[in-house]
Amino acid sequence: MDGCSKVIYCVFTLVALSKYTICSQNDSQQGNIEEKISYDGDQVLRVETVNSKQRKTIKELENQGLIQKWFTNSTSVDIMVKKANSIIVKNALNNGSLSFDVFIDDIQRAINEENPPMNEDELSGRQGHNVTFQNYHKISDIYKYIDYITQEYPDFVEVQNIGNSYQGVPLRVIKIKPDQNTTDIKSIWVDGGIHAREWIAVSSVLYIINELVFNRDSLEPHMKNIEFHILPIVNPDGYKHSHEKERLWRKNRNKPTANSCIGTDLNRNWDYHWGESGASKYSCAEIYRGVKAGSEPETQAVVKYIMKNPKIFKGFVTFHSYGQYILYPWGYAKRVPSDHTEVQRVGQVIATAIKKTTSVEYTVGNSATLLYPAAGASDDWAKGVAKIKYAYTIELRDTGKYGFILPPSEILSTGKEAFVAVSTLASEISSQ
Repeated sequence: MDGCSKVIYCVFTLVALSKYTICSQNDSQQGNIEEKISYDGDQVLRVETVNSKQRKTIKELENQGLIQKWFTNSTSVDIMVKKANSIIVKNALNNGSLSFDVFIDDIQRAINEENPPMNEDELSGRQGHNVTFQNYHKISDIYKYIDYITQEYPDFVEVQNIGNSYQGVPLRVIKIKPDQNTTDIKSIWVDGGIHAREWIAVSSVLYIINELVFNRDSLEPHMKNIEFHILPIVNPDGYKHSHEKERLWRKNRNKPTANSCIGTDLNRNWDYHWGESGASKYSCAEIYRGVKAGSEPETQAVVKYIMKNPKIFKGFVTFHSYGQYILYPWGYAKRVPSDHTEVQRVGQVIATAIKKTTSVEYTVGNSATLLYPAAGASDDWAKGVAKIKYAYTIELRDTGKYGFILPPSEILSTGKEAFVAVSTLASEISSQ
């Protein structure tokens, strides 16, 4: 019996006839499919779920492998539906009196339009790296960019390999030092790309680095008084896989046992209330928690790095997509930390600053209450174990029109929002 057959939602009904059910997707996880996954005719639907009966219908469809959840809040859920399952799913929704809208009519067409190849004019005159904010970049270009800024700005930029991914890719933290030498260091941790398919999170973190390095002379004083520790891609293996093979891949690429599916959800793997609500014990699930708390090398590397000197970290920001939310712990249950009033206040200050700068609205709140419980997340660990006061998960653009497949025209604007978020948090921390 393979790992997939152990999952309760891997059923052999009409679903099994689809080329891209949960089970057959896991054939690609096992390495049996070499060609790039196509999403021709697949769709994303937004379904209104306002009562428990409707949410149960969605859960049943998910358990049968007929849909894949993209996003959930208290009133709706975005679901991905394979073309072969479309009639079955839509009939089930109609029979269950669930209203829905088609948000993405053809996922593959959206992917084709998402990241057109760069032309020579865009790269002419550039030296040392190819990173722009008109495209999403592969990991090789991103690492060349990191090498370039390290070589060009050694006085205040330092790069450290803090460990390796499962497939041996270095996890590279960029430390941007403050102008003033002081023993009272105030640091902020920033990361992106913990989920492979969330490309906008990676590009937004790169934008933050770009502003801190290339526009340093024009930065506000508080941005030069904070030490930034930035990991642009927490999940390089998954990110690479999402570019080369499977655009909507989420997890890392670890294969814990011979009979398991590939990949752990790195945002369910942290050692704080690990394995509780919103995390799965089944290796084929998108929210698989791993074989044990902190089992993944990517998680271990970040933990080891921060815990060398956790007291210097006053802020922790992990960028994700999508939904336009500023979320704070706890995620493992509908509970809030004792200082949640202050954390909520600062989150609201960040949201106000973003709206003032870009006119885009972000909603602030406790993650489990505003969205759904998700135990083993990195912001819970940062708050609960590392004791970092201001720990946030920021879900970037958009609110569902494009979902994970955000067009390149929105990269720059989203990066600006991410930078405003970090700058505003730095201002609050500097003043304390």
